[in-house]
Amino acid sequence: MDISEKNLLLSIFSSKFAVEKLISSLDKPDMGIKIIIDKNIPYIKGALDRKAEVEYLTYKEMTPDAVRDADALIIRTRTKCNHDLLDGSRVKIIATATIGYDHIDTKYCNENGIKWVNAPGCNALSVTQYMASVLIHLAEKNNFDLSSKTLGIVGVGNVGSRVAKLAEGFGMQVLLNDPPRARVEGSHQFVSLKEIAENADIIAFHPFLNFEGIDKTFHLADDDFFSLLARKPIIINASRGEVVETSALKKAIKNGLISDVVLDCWENEPNIDLELLGKVVISTPHIAGYSADGKANATTQSVQSVSRFFNLGSDNWEPNALPDGLKGDFSVLSFTEFFKKTYNILSDSDLLKSSPDTFEQQRSNYPVRREPKAYKGNLPEGFEEKFGVFF
Repeated sequence: MDISEKNLLLSIFSSKFAVEKLISSLDKPDMGIKIIIDKNIPYIKGALDRKAEVEYLTYKEMTPDAVRDADALIIRTRTKCNHDLLDGSRVKIIATATIGYDHIDTKYCNENGIKWVNAPGCNALSVTQYMASVLIHLAEKNNFDLSSKTLGIVGVGNVGSRVAKLAEGFGMQVLLNDPPRARVEGSHQFVSLKEIAENADIIAFHPFLNFEGIDKTFHLADDDFFSLLARKPIIINASRGEVVETSALKKAIKNGLISDVVLDCWENEPNIDLELLGKVVISTPHIAGYSADGKANATTQSVQSVSRFFNLGSDNWEPNALPDGLKGDFSVLSFTEFFKKTYNILSDSDLLKSSPDTFEQQRSNYPVRREPKAYKGNLPEGFEEKFGVFF
């Protein structure tokens, strides 16, 4: 082999090495940014791994030492982001894959230059689907027509407003209570909490959890509230456990002020009150918003928020295709049969009643539940017109 041939081969191999090195550098994460992600957030695995150093931890593993050198946290409600966790860390942004953000000390974050973002509306339709199953089960259990009942909704945000439309689809009378909205929009479409207590057959709580101030909702349903009940209503809480005071609720049940109780949210989760569990007609482990669609929405918003903050180039990231739901011909079903087919709420309730000590595992390993929009094109006739809230 002469010198010219050797030089040609050397040139080729050098070019090949350069290309491989370039590809390798593109694949290598930017080690200057570290992101810690709750490992139980669905569909997030791999979303940012090529953009930064990523560590997946359980909420119990997110200790002060673990987050000290993190630049970003992507969390769920179980991670309490406050002085105890964050002091001395380099965290610049917290993204919670949830609607609520009461687990974040927003005052501390604001004072210490830590941006925080939630995922508003991410699981509103999932909770609406949950409420459809609840209402249908209650009507069947108590042998009444939903169209004959009045539903009082406390908290008319992303979730409550959709639940109102669902109830109207069932032909129910709806009363709305939302003081913050009433102050801004006027009181003509809203009623007081007292009016809800006096006139509703079913009362559903969907507010944010606020611990203080004019719009405090911590223990909103307390002894005083239950003393106002005039129609022995059904109480439903699918917001935050602390909105309903456990001791007051148990007392109201004992005194016959309430006909039935449905709880998805509990005080002191996951260590829930077992006495109360035994008195609740439908009990679920805080999974009302846990449809596959709702989870994907929350994950999407969180990833995109962190990407925008650090300019990582994943501002339009979305999860891969979601798992399929049930298959079959749903066009022949009634509306009620369709709701029951696509989500059997009693299976969730029975599991919690039989195994309350696995509350957290039931949340972390929740089975696939698709929202009605996943079945579009194969729905009962007239479903989209009557229950357009899902689309």
